[in-house]
Amino acid sequence: MCHGRYTHMFISWLRHIFKTAAFYSYRHLQSLLRLIQHYRSIINGREWDFRERPSLALSSQPVIDQGRPTPPSVTLAVPLLEAPPHSQGGQPRTSLQPQSPTSGDLNGSPNGIAYNAQSPLFTPFIPVHMPKPNIYIPAGVTTPGRITLIPIVPGPQINRYDRHVAIQDVKTAFKVMKGPLDCSEEVAQAAVAGWEPLTHPEGALFFYHPKERVFTDADVRESVIADKIGEAVKEAYRRVHEANIAMHPLIELALELITDDGEEKWGYYFADHDKRIIFWFEDHESRPLMNKVRGVECKSHIRYALEAQYWRHVELFPNKRFLPENVIVKLKEIVMFAQAENITSETCLAPFASEEVASMLGLVESLMSSANEEREHSVWIVARFTRLFCNAKFVNFCGQPGARLDVDQSLYGKPNALPKWIVHFMKFALFGSFDAQSKAIHRIWVDETIVQPRWKNFIDRLTTEWSGYTIYSTVMLAVDISFLAVPAVQNQMSAILLAYLSTLCVLGSLVVSLVLAGQVNDSRRRSAEDVVRFFSYF
Repeated sequence: MCHGRYTHMFISWLRHIFKTAAFYSYRHLQSLLRLIQHYRSIINGREWDFRERPSLALSSQPVIDQGRPTPPSVTLAVPLLEAPPHSQGGQPRTSLQPQSPTSGDLNGSPNGIAYNAQSPLFTPFIPVHMPKPNIYIPAGVTTPGRITLIPIVPGPQINRYDRHVAIQDVKTAFKVMKGPLDCSEEVAQAAVAGWEPLTHPEGALFFYHPKERVFTDADVRESVIADKIGEAVKEAYRRVHEANIAMHPLIELALELITDDGEEKWGYYFADHDKRIIFWFEDHESRPLMNKVRGVECKSHIRYALEAQYWRHVELFPNKRFLPENVIVKLKEIVMFAQAENITSETCLAPFASEEVASMLGLVESLMSSANEEREHSVWIVARFTRLFCNAKFVNFCGQPGARLDVDQSLYGKPNALPKWIVHFMKFALFGSFDAQSKAIHRIWVDETIVQPRWKNFIDRLTTEWSGYTIYSTVMLAVDISFLAVPAVQNQMSAILLAYLSTLCVLGSLVVSLVLAGQVNDSRRRSAEDVVRFFSYF
């Protein structure tokens, strides 16, 4: 019995030791885990949520997570091929050091930046200066000194719509090989030089070099063109380095092959997606950029022209771009404002009629489903609309002291008028129609700029008026012929002469009405550019 009692006391004492040791071990383990998680949160750069859990009571106070990074904004720039390396502080470091020449880097151009094709996210701007390039010149290629670069603007100077490449008039059927169609050979012709063929939503073929971020309409599948454009790219970035211009990693270069009197030149411009403008590595005065606008003196004014050309660049090369939501929202506000102004004002500055703006508003509403997505058709629509509104701001001197606020307002004073005696003579000779038509034309032709909505209404009114004259002349011609057939009239010479004179006037009115109606229905009714070209002849 005594032996059993001591055994029971020993077991109780041992159980107590184990319970006490486990309790203190749990307290120490709990503190150790709390310390480990605290240091882990410091290392990761954010606070962790130390809320009480079923098996581990750490803290009952909620912690606000302030360290979560905000998602970067989407940009219209073509995504980078590889994300630039980041420093410890989270700032990107852009390396523009010359790369060794390979088959896909345009002969080792100094703009060999690495990019990320999977992410449309915007890279923070870090101004970097182009280093002095180590230009590699392969055998058989002309030296950079023979490459002529001239600054251009994308609007009228990229002649995509005037190339008219002739197609062979062959009536034989194309032989399709057995099995699934494989187009890899045609794609490989451009991919050998690092270029990627892309198809515009309108159907045009153009090429993009992902590493050098270059767009061109030139057919780089021809080895001679590929070599020349490679030298043009190197020369462009060399000149940028010499001009000491800070280059953003997302800046794009566009090149256009121009042949002038047998001499080949390369037109160029850079597109800055951060500022949404185009620029060059040299000072440039461009009449196509001015768009016949006179009196431009401020940088804040010319910026609208540069922004319009930027949107023209996006319009020409919309592929591989993500559409930012804020761009759609801004365009929607502009269209809504234009519609409100069309409804409430007879002198609206919007370059579109009310029904056209209503159709645009419906399209913009549908574009919201394409926000932050890679859809070239939606990008093209936004770029086209935004370019037209930006150009209207430039023409109307938006933000300047003398801004045009009414569509009838002339910024350069009263236009040169004809001498009064000529005006009075024309009014008398044309029974007052000259004055009425002159006032109507001055309402649609302001400062050598066409007011497109009013022009369409003016042409519709003229067409209706001339159609009425045609019907009236036809009726009068039938009346005159019937009058001459009356036997009692045939013996009256004065009546016959008046009838023949009326017949000649009616025939003249009929012919003139038909000719004028035919002229109105030709190309001058199609676009504002054709109308301006027509008025410029006078």
